[in-house]
Amino acid sequence: MDRLFVIIGAASGFISVAAGAFGAHALKARLAPEMLAVFETGARYQMFHALALLAVAWVAAQSPSRAASASGWCFIGGTALFSGSLYLLALSGARGFGAITPFGGVLFLAGWLLLGLAAWRAR
Repeated sequence: MDRLFVIIGAASGFISVAAGAFGAHALKARLAPEMLAVFETGARYQMFHALALLAVAWVAAQSPSRAASASGWCFIGGTALFSGSLYLLALSGARGFGAITPFGGVLFLAGWLLLGLAAWRAR
């Protein structure tokens, strides 16, 4: 499982950098400043949680546990919901996507709690 989290974390980091560059270069002239900020927030949080997946992989490699696995899946789901909804909101302008964002945030919070629990219980 730890290898999977490294692979997904690396892919997510790659996507985050690509999204950030896309926002800074291709979208700067096309989006209103507030929507560009929304897009950049999505990219920033995706990078934070790509790195968090690497931490999950490390904890899981040291001491495999359900909490570590659950933490990784929370970070993956949180990235999809939080960053994904912000990307869609910024690109489409459809405010309804903003209603999804808090669910991703809750998954991020749960992921951090579970990662801490996994590390606490590690051998």
